[in-house]
Amino acid sequence: MSALLPRENPDLFGHEAAERAIGEAFASGRLHHAWLISGPEGIGKATLAFRFARRLLAGAGPLAMSPSHPVFRRVAAGSHADLLVIEREWDEKKKKLKRDIAAERVREAPGFLHLTPAEGGWRVVIIDGAEDMNAHSANALLKVLEEPPARAALLLVAESPGRLLPTIRSRCRALPLAPLAPAPMAQALERLLPDLGQAERARFAAAADGAPGRALRLAQEGGLALAETIESLLERLPDLPLVEGYAIADALREDAAFEHFFALLRRAIAGAVLGAARGTASPAQARLAGLKPAGQWSEIWAVLAQLERETLRFSLDKRQAVVAGLALLR
Repeated sequence: MSALLPRENPDLFGHEAAERAIGEAFASGRLHHAWLISGPEGIGKATLAFRFARRLLAGAGPLAMSPSHPVFRRVAAGSHADLLVIEREWDEKKKKLKRDIAAERVREAPGFLHLTPAEGGWRVVIIDGAEDMNAHSANALLKVLEEPPARAALLLVAESPGRLLPTIRSRCRALPLAPLAPAPMAQALERLLPDLGQAERARFAAAADGAPGRALRLAQEGGLALAETIESLLERLPDLPLVEGYAIADALREDAAFEHFFALLRRAIAGAVLGAARGTASPAQARLAGLKPAGQWSEIWAVLAQLERETLRFSLDKRQAVVAGLALLR
């Protein structure tokens, strides 16, 4: 039960419209020099970016490419001379990813893209997690966006594109990806979780909200138990004793568990509010949505997202963040 890295993954599910947009851009002969591929975590943004890059580097053919193709193999190995991948680096001392994409890495992009392609095709830069660029990193990118070289492409991958500078967003062609519909989600989980039965995969699909990568992480990290904990918490609002939050927080010391907790909590709130607005809410969702006005729930959702992001970004106390999040719900 393991996932391939996006650079190694030949499979993409449920994003036919995005692939058509890329194919039409190729066919027109007027391919935009910068693309912003955005959407929720775990839905295939980076996988699509690498498919796009392989197509540019190969010079012809479809976006889907056999893993036996020489370009596919070199991209998977990280050894293609015309592809530069920039992302947050590992902090060996802290044993976690650094909170920002280093400016010196982003400064490599302009010089790299201006070089003559080693294999006569395109030069491609992928910035994965582009919203993690700090101000210095983002400013280093602007020059290449303002004066793009010929036969060079910049592919930005972002979960939160609103955190990018407006001057960066305005110079990119937007390619937003939506969560997968039930049929492609089921197809993806059949491939990713082959050892589970259909009913169990359906539980992961429901918890992951249309994101196969998220479903796989939940399966690997005990996410269903966490979802049940959150369901129990929400059922007891507004009388939840905050002291209980400390016990929950003690089980969320790892970054992955902490992220899952906040992501599942936000999804539960969003599902209740949207279900109530559409008349499709379950009794539990209708009760939760009725505790506060929709606008107030929207504000709480945004504050929870900020609380999670800043706690991880600045290495703040996860225990206090969980208790503060539960206090918001009360």
